[in-house]
Amino acid sequence: MYLAIKDVKALDDYFLLLKFENEEEKLFDVKPYLNIGKFKELKDTTLFKSVKICFDSIEWDNHLDLDPELLYQKSHNKT
Repeated sequence: MYLAIKDVKALDDYFLLLKFENEEEKLFDVKPYLNIGKFKELKDTTLFKSVKICFDSIEWDNHLDLDPELLYQKSHNKT
């Protein structure tokens, strides 16, 4: 299922709070990706917090982005 992201907020400990077009809010843990390629740059918390909406997904100031389907599938319900 493909759902666009309507809002994103960078949280402590490299989590993202994502709001999808169906109004679901989910948490995505970026830590497992922080030792892979360009994701290593996100260890800089200033860069990590630069995340924003770009079209139907998210993007950081270093032009790194993630597929909204991956974000939805790999995120967990906000509790």
